[in-house]
Amino acid sequence: MRLRTLLPGRLGFGTAPLGNMFRAIPEEEARATLRAAWDQGIRYYDSAPFYGAGLAEIRLGEMLAEHPRDSYVLSTKVGRVILDEVEDPAARDLGEKGGLFEHGRPNKIVDDYSADATYRSIEDSLKRLGTDRLDIVWVHDIAQDFHGDRWLAQFETARTGAFRVLSKLREEGVIKAWGLGVNRVEPVELTLDLDEPRPDGFLLAGRYTLLDHARALQCVLPTATEQGVDLVVGGPYSSGVLAGGAHFEYQEAPREIVERVGRIRELTERHGISVKAAALQFALAHPASVAAIPGATRPSRIAEDLGALDERVPAAFWAELRESGLLSPEAQLPTA
Repeated sequence: MRLRTLLPGRLGFGTAPLGNMFRAIPEEEARATLRAAWDQGIRYYDSAPFYGAGLAEIRLGEMLAEHPRDSYVLSTKVGRVILDEVEDPAARDLGEKGGLFEHGRPNKIVDDYSADATYRSIEDSLKRLGTDRLDIVWVHDIAQDFHGDRWLAQFETARTGAFRVLSKLREEGVIKAWGLGVNRVEPVELTLDLDEPRPDGFLLAGRYTLLDHARALQCVLPTATEQGVDLVVGGPYSSGVLAGGAHFEYQEAPREIVERVGRIRELTERHGISVKAAALQFALAHPASVAAIPGATRPSRIAEDLGALDERVPAAFWAELRESGLLSPEAQLPTA
């Protein structure tokens, strides 16, 4: 199924921060943020077992339990199984993303893209989310940032395991769509080259933003458009640095990124717009892009995101951004 026909709007809610990413988030703050998202019309929610070792799914499920199942679209991910056994969250080997959820639950996280693990992951997610079905399932983080030189071997396991299971579940009507949920372009390239199984779309985080979009434009989006495969943009604010935060790629932003954001901010101030509006509208401008799913841990952020989506950004801003070298010549420009 085309994601553009399945998703209820151009703005969804990514729950990674609610897995206690970067900090321990009080339960009431998490509940208030999710309530704000619902009350302001957000109807697409994305989660994953990885986010706080199941914490984000549990928190999301508690909110969604208050609403009819047919009133929202829900996605989660496979590729990791959460065990009852405990471990030190700060000591997990997460490749380039060390310490990402050290404030989450201490349950042991096991990487496994096999068929059996895919079925188990879905069953466990349904229990944590308190629901009877999923709409979209993404194969999670099957890339270099988490698996290093082993990522191609993990990809092959997923191709013969998770990919085929999810294709079967789609054919049986158990799920409506599946794809990859990754922070790198290369696994998307490989998947688009496969004869089978065929995904419905991709959740690509941090790779189609104001700060990083050239490779996606060159290597993924033309083929995705040609094949009718839709893109959900994760991390449209590049882990927060485009929204006033200090993180880029889930780590402290390096100086060159901070300087680049500063140049973008100078332009937005000159044109009287917000950086959030520029970032979000850019992420949604490409024809393949059907939704963006920024995360949040405070209720006020929801109104900011919705406001950024509706803010009028003048064409002169985009022209100046491109002329300054901050935007690829191939990038699709939003229309006013």
